[in-house]
Amino acid sequence: MNKTLTLVCVVPGLAPVVDGVGDYALVLARQLRKKFSIDTHFIVGDPAWTGETQIDGFAVSRVKERSVKGFLPLLSNSNLGTTVVLLHYVGYGYDINGCPGWLVDGLQRWRSALNTRSLITMFHEVYASGPPWTTTFWVSGVQKNLAARLMRISDSCFTNKKLYADLLYRLSCGKHTKILSMPIFSNVGELKQPPPLEKRTRRIVVFGNRDSRIRVYRKSLITLYRICRFLGIKEVLDIGPPTGLNLSVIKGVPIVQMGKLPAAEISNFLSDSCGGFLRYPPAFLAKSTIFAAYCAHGMLPVNFRGNALRVDGLEAGRHYWVLNKTNTAPCDLTGLQAVADNAYAWYKTHDLAVHAETLVGCLDNLGVKTKP
Repeated sequence: MNKTLTLVCVVPGLAPVVDGVGDYALVLARQLRKKFSIDTHFIVGDPAWTGETQIDGFAVSRVKERSVKGFLPLLSNSNLGTTVVLLHYVGYGYDINGCPGWLVDGLQRWRSALNTRSLITMFHEVYASGPPWTTTFWVSGVQKNLAARLMRISDSCFTNKKLYADLLYRLSCGKHTKILSMPIFSNVGELKQPPPLEKRTRRIVVFGNRDSRIRVYRKSLITLYRICRFLGIKEVLDIGPPTGLNLSVIKGVPIVQMGKLPAAEISNFLSDSCGGFLRYPPAFLAKSTIFAAYCAHGMLPVNFRGNALRVDGLEAGRHYWVLNKTNTAPCDLTGLQAVADNAYAWYKTHDLAVHAETLVGCLDNLGVKTKP
């Protein structure tokens, strides 16, 4: 009897740690198992991680130390018969300075030991940059070099932004002629037929990790209040780990703190809320798990500001809404339905099913047998 394919998936972290990359990898693994009978064995690249050895039926290993010595034996585990590694790469997830040399060294040694082995890398980030007085300026060269090395040893690469795809193309020095960029999918579910805004509760959601929501309340509270007035919002629903802020009301609009919830419950609230607010750099919305969740549920995505240019297929005022200083009168939500519809249509071009099908297509192109 032929065994099903087992991908070895390397991630910075998994639950119970709040980790957007780990959540992304886990949701993708579920889809690969459900639709293609492909199993996944996770390797967590954080020695301090204290999760279970089984998550949703997937086996999980953890590096005991961040070194080639601690990493390579997990990759070369004879019981796994590893032929394909899927790396979810974000430098700072594997090293405090964003320079995980141990990770790249280990993968290079594993990859070069047998020519039947394949490495697929999903670049969630490439390398950092900044002015000379910041730490990122001094480590950006090392980060760029590690990304270039990963490009050379990877058989296939993906990323979540066109900008990153262009950077990676240059770093590959001709090895990769096509690098696919796919904005990320929602980690908390998707709707097949989202209800129209007019049938939803006049509620706006502030969803995400602790830091992202603290930024909303500390830097965009007045904007959030004006949005509530303009859209006729009756309550703000705060979903995520406790912020530690004293939140109860914004000038008469109650803030209901739900705390950290299971994905299914989050999905239910998003499905019944007319809008979702976030404070995120508009040029990087394609890599925001919060924005993806709002779009996947047919909500009106509202960002604190817009981008003058169309980036990754997104255009302010067409795929997400931004409050202008001239907006003062109450608004009929039906006038914003087109924005919600456009956001949902944009999301469907790269939803969870598309990501899984694309990855399987990549495996097929590499000659990897995906069916038992």
